[in-house]
Amino acid sequence: MVSHSGLLTVMERAARKAAPRLRRDFGEVEHLQVSRKGPADFVSMADKRAEQTLVEELQKARPDWGFLLEEGGEIPGDPNKPRWIIDPLDGTTNFLHGIPHFAMSIAVEEPLYGGKKEITTGLIYQPITDESYWAEKNRGAWRHDQRLRVSARRDLADSLIATGIPFFGHGDMAQWTRIFGAVAPSVAGIRRFGSAALDLAHVAAGRYDGFWESGLQPWDVAAGILLVREAGGFVTDFRGGDQPVERREVIAGNDAIHSKLHKLVAGALR
Repeated sequence: MVSHSGLLTVMERAARKAAPRLRRDFGEVEHLQVSRKGPADFVSMADKRAEQTLVEELQKARPDWGFLLEEGGEIPGDPNKPRWIIDPLDGTTNFLHGIPHFAMSIAVEEPLYGGKKEITTGLIYQPITDESYWAEKNRGAWRHDQRLRVSARRDLADSLIATGIPFFGHGDMAQWTRIFGAVAPSVAGIRRFGSAALDLAHVAAGRYDGFWESGLQPWDVAAGILLVREAGGFVTDFRGGDQPVERREVIAGNDAIHSKLHKLVAGALR
C-alpha cells in the first residue's frame, strides 16, 4: 500500500464520513428538497448536508484553518495557515437527475511569501464508484494505491477530449462554439459529462487525453489541477499562462496534446 500524509488521511476520512448520506440521498433523489440558487443551477439538501459534514470533520482536525466553500462561501481562519477549498457535490445536476457521475473535491491552499498561494494537496472522491483520486505536491497523483500518469498519445486525431458546455444563464456560448468548431474536426471525440473535478481526475488517469473549459470556480478545479500536474500533465489558462484558477479557464493534457489544444483554442479566440 502507498502511504500518504496525515493531512490526506484527514481529508479522506472526512469524504468517507459524508459519503453514506450522499449515497442514500442519491437513491431517493425524487424525494429531495430542492431549491434554486440561480438559473438552471440547483442545490439540494444533500449538497448542503455533505458540505456541513466535511466542514465539521475538517475543523476537528485543523481548527484554525479557513474555508472557501461552494455553498457556504468563505469562512475565515488564521491568514498564516492554509485553507480548505471544497465542492461537496460537483455534478449537482447529474445527481438531481439520477445520473451517477458526481464527486466531492477537497483541496488545501497554502499561503506563500508575497501574498501568493499554492495548492499542495487535493482529493477527488466519487462516492458511487468508491474511487479516490489524490495528489500531494511532489509526491505524484494516485487512484487509491495506483500511480497515475497522463495519456501518452501525441496526436489530436487519436485523442478524446473532455469539456463543459455553457447552459442557461452560465457561460459564453459564442466563445465555446468557436472553440468547439476549431477542436472537433481535429480530435477523435469530445465528451461532456458534467463534473469538471472528475474530468480533470480522468485526464490525470489517462482516460481523457485533454480538457478545456471556462467559467469554472476554484472549488471546481483546485484539486483536479494538482492531480493533472502531479500525473505529469500541463494545465494553463487559455492564453497559455499559469492562472487557470484566477482567469477561470482551463486547458489540460500531456505536453503534446496540451500544446496542440492550446493552439486551437487560442486561434479560435483571435
